[in-house]
Amino acid sequence: MPTSFNTIFLVIILIAVVVMVFFVGSSIKLWIQALVSGAHVGILNIVFMRFRKVPPKLIIESLIMAVKAGIELDTDGLESHYLAGGNVTRLVQALIAADKANINLKFNQAAAIDLAGRNVLEAVQMSVNPKVIETPKIAAMAKDGIQLKAIARVTVRANIDRLVGGAGADTILARVGEGIVSTIGSATSHKNVLENPDTISKTVLAKGLDSGTAFEILSIDIADVDVGKNIGADLETDRAEADKKIAQAKAEERRAMAFAVEQEMKAKVVAMRAKVVEAEAQIPMAMAEAFRNGNLGIMDYYKMKNVMADTQMRESIGADDTTKDKEV
Repeated sequence: MPTSFNTIFLVIILIAVVVMVFFVGSSIKLWIQALVSGAHVGILNIVFMRFRKVPPKLIIESLIMAVKAGIELDTDGLESHYLAGGNVTRLVQALIAADKANINLKFNQAAAIDLAGRNVLEAVQMSVNPKVIETPKIAAMAKDGIQLKAIARVTVRANIDRLVGGAGADTILARVGEGIVSTIGSATSHKNVLENPDTISKTVLAKGLDSGTAFEILSIDIADVDVGKNIGADLETDRAEADKKIAQAKAEERRAMAFAVEQEMKAKVVAMRAKVVEAEAQIPMAMAEAFRNGNLGIMDYYKMKNVMADTQMRESIGADDTTKDKEV
């Protein structure tokens, strides 16, 4: 029985030794590395980092990097930033770069920028070395109707104080494009813009386009200006074509109305002729009735026939004269 107890006790001791070697053994190396580098970190603090699911090597190496650069940091801040999802190495590198460039960048400010999703190291580098961003080809029309296409290069510097909550480079490009369109559109002639393209950059730069953004605009340079289409002439042509179609439509409408009136008149003439034929058909019956009633005598009848014959003769002579005139 004592032998069995001793065996169990030895197994427990062996497991404890293995655990201590795993946790403490690897931590001793980091502790010594920090100690000789001037970064004072307790060995237990390094051990407990594993229980907090924080990589001790990343924290210790970042702390040593900061200490060697003359920046005072503590492990608690680095661990907190790591647990919040931040990039500890990039944060420390940004603090070192800002310190060397005499940029006032605090740890909490840098951590907020990094957690906001921006590359804090790149922002510091852009503060030292400004970045050039190029706009796409922007088309605008001057007052004389000529289209111009311009490309601008915008030199910007990161504004550390506005990195959190400030608009990005896309906003800068959009505002510059809007300013170029406005400047070209206000020009009396496209020749004025071609002669002095710097008027575009001066006008746009004076509008304070970097307000509310994470950048500071240093300069706007017009890289290229090309002449495009004669938009004014195209618009006039389109308008003339539209007016022509409208006039044609109105003329067609008038022609249709005239044709309808003509057809209506023809219908009325046909109706009148039908009535005349109907009336003429009733003449013999009326004459017979007049003979029976004694209202019309034989002499009256002959006189009427003479008048009709005379009328037919006159109509025949008139028709012959008309035919002769046409032949002449």
